[in-house]
Parts: sequence; C-alpha cells; structure tokens
Amino acid sequence: MLDWLLEIDKDLFLFLNGIGHPLLDTPMIWLSDKYIWFPFYGYLIFRLYQKYHFKFYQPLIALILVIVFADQVTSGFMKPFFERLRPCHEPGLESLIILIKGCGGQYGFASSHAANTFGLATFFYLIERSKFSYGMLVWAFLVSYSRVYLGVHYPGDIIIGGLVGATGAIVMHTILVKIFPEIKEY
Repeated sequence: MLDWLLEIDKDLFLFLNGIGHPLLDTPMIWLSDKYIWFPFYGYLIFRLYQKYHFKFYQPLIALILVIVFADQVTSGFMKPFFERLRPCHEPGLESLIILIKGCGGQYGFASSHAANTFGLATFFYLIERSKFSYGMLVWAFLVSYSRVYLGVHYPGDIIIGGLVGATGAIVMHTILVKIFPEIKEY
C-alpha cells in the first residue's frame, strides 16, 4: 500500500513539475523565498494590532508558537525520522525533473514551507474569517505549490506539511481562546 502511494506521489510530482513555463520561474522562486515575505509578516503583526489593540501580543505569541511547532515537527522531527529524499536528490529522477534553483537539504518529508504557511494562514482564518484570511489560504497554497514547481518537494510532502501547520494552528487557537476568552469577542 505504501509503495503504491509513493508511486502516485512521484507520478503526480513529475506531472506538476513538468507543466511549468519559463515565465513562471522567477515568480515561483519569489514565492518560495522566505526573506521576501518579511514585509508581509510585519503587516500581519500590524493587522493583529489593529484588531486587538494592546492585547495583540496574545494572538501574536500563539502565532509564533504555531510557527515554532510547525517548523520543529517537520524539520526537527519528520525529516530526520523518515529520511525521504527530496525528488531533486532522488537518483532515478535527476533526468526527469525540472530543477529551477538549487535543491536544498537532503530530506523533504514533510515540507516546512507548507507547514509554516498553512499554519499562519489557518490561524488567521480562525481569528478573522474574512476575505483577507481566505486570500491567505490561497497564498499558502501558492507558496506550497512553488516547492513542487521548483523540484524540491513531492505533493505528499506538501499535503502532510500543510496538515501539520493547520493542526498546530487549530490547537493553538483553541488554547488561546481558553486562556483569553475575550479574544472570541473581537
């Protein structure tokens, strides 16, 4: 059963990685670059301040814990535990994949990019349920897809990473509301 799932994951990766276009290469590199998003993260903190005023630190701390959880579970535990090679390090795939910009670390299961962005987007969805938070879910999907496009993650890495991040966001939001019930009132 596991071999069958891994084969589907590989076939889906090859399909998605192969439908790229040179005009999309640079935007996909930007989507995947964590440093380009720092101004956006600053805006998210400002958005929390706008909504919660001087209590913005409460959801901000919870959000930081979501990111720490997502990153540590995927990079600190899952990648070294499962040791699943990234597709760009897989010996049988090197001639079949389109590798746009470097490969990254040796292991890719599960995607930290997907975990972090879906954790962030899910958390904002839970505290806002606005058009903006729906847009963040689209953003998380695009950042995650960019990892497949660039040739560094299988779709399964993305799906599981996204689930880890979303789970962390749900748990932290639940804890946040239990500790600070007034957060629900906003």
